[in-house]
Order: sequence, then C-alpha cells, then structure tokens
Amino acid sequence: MSIQKIARLAGVSVATVSRVLNNSDTVKAGNRERVLQAIKESNYQPNLLARQLRTARSQMILVMVSNIANPFCAEVVKGIEEQAERNGYRILLCHSGSDVERSKSGLTLLSGKIVDGIITMDAFSRLTELATLIGDAPWVQCAEYADSGAVSCVGINDVDAAQSVVNHLADAGRQRVALINHDLSYKYARLRERGYKAAIYANGLAYQTVEYASELSSSAGKAAMEQLLAQEPRPDAVFAVSDTLAAGAMRAIAQAGLRIPQDIAVVGFDGTELAEMVSPQLTTIEQPSREIGRRAVELLLNKIDNPDGAAERIMMDWRYISRASA
Repeated sequence: MSIQKIARLAGVSVATVSRVLNNSDTVKAGNRERVLQAIKESNYQPNLLARQLRTARSQMILVMVSNIANPFCAEVVKGIEEQAERNGYRILLCHSGSDVERSKSGLTLLSGKIVDGIITMDAFSRLTELATLIGDAPWVQCAEYADSGAVSCVGINDVDAAQSVVNHLADAGRQRVALINHDLSYKYARLRERGYKAAIYANGLAYQTVEYASELSSSAGKAAMEQLLAQEPRPDAVFAVSDTLAAGAMRAIAQAGLRIPQDIAVVGFDGTELAEMVSPQLTTIEQPSREIGRRAVELLLNKIDNPDGAAERIMMDWRYISRASA
C-alpha cells in the first residue's frame, strides 16, 4: 500500500497524508482522523528509517512500567498507546521493575535515538537516579512525581482520595479502619498513608493500624489481611491502596467465616475491572487510568516539540465509587 493509495482512501491530498505521518500540527482534526483510519484499515506500514532520516525523529516512545502485572499500570499503558497512535507514534514497552540496572538497558534506546522520549511509572525513590540516566531527553512521569516539578507529570491527589475513603467509612459508623499499604518507596503509597492517618485523626478515631503487603498481589493482600484478623480488636473496615490488595483481603475475610460488609467493610483503590469481578463488588477510588496515559503522551509530545519549555504538572479528577463491599 502506497502513500498515494492512502490519500485516495482518505479523500485527501498526498501532502496531507505526509503531514499526518510526520505529526504536523497544521492538519485539520477531521482530515487527520480520516488518514489514520485509512492507515489502520489498509495496514499501511510507513518506512520508519526513511522518516527518521528526514525528520530526525523515530516516532517511537519508550514506556517504562514498574509492574506490568498491576491492572492500573496496564490500563495506563492502553491510554498511552491509543494517544501515541493517534499522533503517528508507536511505543516500546519496558518492564523495569523499578530496577536501575534494568532501566539502564532500556534507556540505551534514548542515546541511540531509537526513541524520541520516555514515559515512566517507576517508584518515586528512583526518580533522582533516572534523571541522571535520562539527562535532557524528553520525559514524563505517570502517577509518581517530584514536588519540585522538575519533570512533567500527571496523576491524582492521593492524599485527598485516601481521606475521602476514611471519611466515608467513618460516616457509615466504622470505628476501626485499618490500612493495607505496599512499598513506601512509591510516593503514592506514602501519600495514601498520609491521607489515611490525617482522616483517622480528623474523625476522632482511636484505632489506627497499617499492615504492609510484601508485594502488589492478591496473595500478598490476603496475607496482610490475615495479620490484621489475628489482632485484637480486629478491624471493622479495611482500606487497601490497590484493588488487587483489596481482592486478596476479601478472600482472607471470607475464609475466616466473616461477612463483607456486615463484619468488615472493604475499600480498594484504582477502579480497575477487578473491582466489579469480585463478590461482593468492591467499593473503590477510581483513577482515570487511560486518560492519565493519554495526557502523559500529550505532555511528552509538548516536550519533544519544545525541549526548553517548562515542566507541566497535571492533577486529574478521581471518583469514590460505592459498591456492596462497603
């Protein structure tokens, strides 16, 4: 399939198709959509090497994910890919595991000009090391961010969201609200714990207990909940910092012969499909995960086009979704 045939399919000029392939901002939105649809339907594959030589860009984005098994991360990546393709880009996915050596391997793609920029979802504690490795290359951080705003980022207000969870539980008459957290090297974990503790204090609750899961998995959530159930008094509500941990906590509660939410209410975080798959369905904080990914791409393309521009920081809205578990 040639560029001329793409132009005929889309009903536009060859020059318009060329501008779309080169990510020009002079193309009307309707024309861009018709060209992209024609490309998709015809499985057209542009000559990336020729385009890179012509534009000094690869039209590729490196996406480094700390935990691809995390449903939230997977949804963010879907949003990144959608927006990247809409702008004529493709993504290369690297599962870094927040490991610096692993990150170094992926970041060689920057020095080799194989990618034009990078989107990361690594732990906050790794940002300084990543900054040294990335240097001046265009970079956007998802969900984790530095307060100084040195790196463009997109996420939500984790403190406010966590406070909302405890406030809802306290308003429902819960007196002993426990927290299942994860790895404090992640800023979101620290901020959600901060919000939890602030709301416990603000609601005058005497009970405050935090159990740390060994990893971000259902089995680790189950083990953390079992530790909470072994304590006296046991909690009458549990807030987990991810839906995955909450699902594991629900298994432990059920296996202990207790009822959800009558004996123990459970609230998760992220708003993934998992929240609707468990029984009873999980009350959770919904993050706009795909939109976070889309906005990250927009920020990165801004940085690619304006390398000397100031870092941008976007805080997205979140929702408390009430379901049967609380």
